[in-house]
Amino acid sequence: MDAIRILVAILLPPVGVFMQVGLTKHFWINILLTILGYLPGIIHAVYIIAKR
Repeated sequence: MDAIRILVAILLPPVGVFMQVGLTKHFWINILLTILGYLPGIIHAVYIIAKR
């Protein structure tokens, strides 16, 4: 299941984080990072998925 979340996180980082943690502060941080730059959003999303 984590492989699917990581694939989604690469395509749409906020969706991958949402699938892992829901509407928490990590989701909103990821949206901000994705707006500021797509790569930071991906890195954060993969980190959150791998951490849990």
